[in-house]
Amino acid sequence: MDLKKLFFAGREGWRIKVFVRTRSSKEGFEVDEEGLVFYTSEPPIAGRANAALIKALSRALGVPASRIEIVYGLRDKSKVVEIKERDVDALAERLSRALGLES
Repeated sequence: MDLKKLFFAGREGWRIKVFVRTRSSKEGFEVDEEGLVFYTSEPPIAGRANAALIKALSRALGVPASRIEIVYGLRDKSKVVEIKERDVDALAERLSRALGLES
């Protein structure tokens, strides 16, 4: 699967659409026909689910949390996140590893 297709150009880097499923029994990312899905046990209260998303993306992509920003959908389950990184190939490769798609 070519995860590079999930990313699109942003103002300062690359953006990706993420659908957040809160209060989940599992934690982590999946890719479905709509794009990237993030599962978290955090509730959508006081920005806790958003913080969990940024932290998980930071770990998965190897990018400091300070370089990741939710640009649309702060109060929605569907979000657009900008990652301030120039190399989309590296982002797609790291995401693939985090999803366990690479052998």
